[in-house]
Amino acid sequence: MRLDELTRADFPILERVVNGRPVIYLDSAASSQRPRAVLEAMTGYYERSHANVHRSIHTLGEEATELYEAARDAVQRFIGAARREEVVLTRGTTDGLNLLADAIGHTLRPGDEILVTEMEHHSNIVPWQMAARAGGGVVRAVPVLHDGSLDLDALDRMLGPRTRVVALAHVSNVLGTINPVASIARRARAAGALSVVDGAQAAPHMPLDMSALDCDFYVFSGHKMLGPTGVGVLWGRLPALERLEPTRGGGEMIKEVWIERAQWNDLPWRFEPGTPPIAEAVGLAAAIEYLEKLGMARVAEHERMLARRALERLSGLAGVTVYGPPASVERGAVVAFTVDGLHPHDVAALLDAEGIAVRAGHHCAQPLMRRLGVVGTSRASFSVFTSPDDVDALAVAVAGLGTAL
Repeated sequence: MRLDELTRADFPILERVVNGRPVIYLDSAASSQRPRAVLEAMTGYYERSHANVHRSIHTLGEEATELYEAARDAVQRFIGAARREEVVLTRGTTDGLNLLADAIGHTLRPGDEILVTEMEHHSNIVPWQMAARAGGGVVRAVPVLHDGSLDLDALDRMLGPRTRVVALAHVSNVLGTINPVASIARRARAAGALSVVDGAQAAPHMPLDMSALDCDFYVFSGHKMLGPTGVGVLWGRLPALERLEPTRGGGEMIKEVWIERAQWNDLPWRFEPGTPPIAEAVGLAAAIEYLEKLGMARVAEHERMLARRALERLSGLAGVTVYGPPASVERGAVVAFTVDGLHPHDVAALLDAEGIAVRAGHHCAQPLMRRLGVVGTSRASFSVFTSPDDVDALAVAVAGLGTAL
C-alpha cells in the first residue's frame, strides 16, 4: 500500500471541497496539514492536563510538565541527539535562528564574517544581518550554481580566519537542493567557524542523525512536519550550546535572581524563558510519533517518487520552466516552476480555481530569485498524504493554463 493510501483518511482537512472540487493540497513546504492524532493530543491536553509547567506540585502541573518534557525526549529520539540537554524547544525555525544570531552576535568583532548561501530563506539571512550590524561584522553569500547546487569551491575560498558562522539550509525551500551538511560543517569547523543549519525543509521529509550531520546547531519547526504552529526545535552540540549566553530573560531560565545579577538555569531551560508552548509541544510529540510509525525512510522514498513524477510531468510541458536539480538527483519534496506569459500569482489563482493549492511568489528567498532571474515562482510541495494522482492533476491543470485565460 502506498503511503498516501495509508495516511489520507487521517487528515480531516482533505475532506474539504474548494471551488467545487476536492482540495489538492500541494503547499506543505509552507505549512503541512495535521492528522487527527495531533489534533486529538492537543485537545486531550487542554481538556485533561492543562497547567503551567515546572512551577507547581499539584497534579495538573506535574502532568503538564511530564507531557512537555516528554516532547523533548521525542525530539531527541527523532533527530538522534546524544543528550536531551541539547534540545531547546522554541517557537519555530525563525525563532531558533534569531536566538542563535542574537547569542552569537554578542561575540562578534568588527571585520568578523558570517557566510550564508544564496538559496537561504530570509529567516537565515536577516537575523545574521542584524547580528553583523550590531557587532561590526559582514555577511557574505556562497553562490548557487546553474544546477541548483552550492559552489563548494567558492565556499572554500571564502572561509578564512575571520569566518565565525556558516549558516545554510539543509534543503532549499525553492530548489529542493539537498546540501552536503556534514561536509560543509567539517569545512566550517576546520576554519574555526560554527555551522548553523536550517532544517525546516528536511526534518519533515527524511531521517535525521545529528551525529552524522556533524553540525553545531540545527533548527526546525513543528508546523511543517504535521505538528502545530508556534513550536520548533533548536538542537545544539553540547559544547557549542554551553558557550552561548542567553539573550532573553524571564522566568524559568534562571536558578536565582538578585537585584543586580542572576544565575542562569541549566541547559536547555536557560534558553526557554517564560511560559513555553506547552500544548504545541504536546502536538509536536504526537506528530513525531505519527511520522515514526510511518518510518522516515519510507516517507523519504514516497516523497522522492512524487518529486520525480512532478519534475518529469512539468518539465515536459511547453512554456514551463522547472528550477532546481534534475530528476536524476536526489532532492527534497518541492518543485518550483514558472509558466511563460503568466505571473506566478496568476498561476496559483488559476490552479486554486481547480481546487489545487500551491505557493506563489519569492518564497522568502529574494536573493535566490535574483540569481534565477525571476520575480518569483509557483511551487508545489508534498507530504505523506500527497498522491501520484495529485501530481498528475497538477500537471494537467498547468498544461491547460493557456486555455484558461
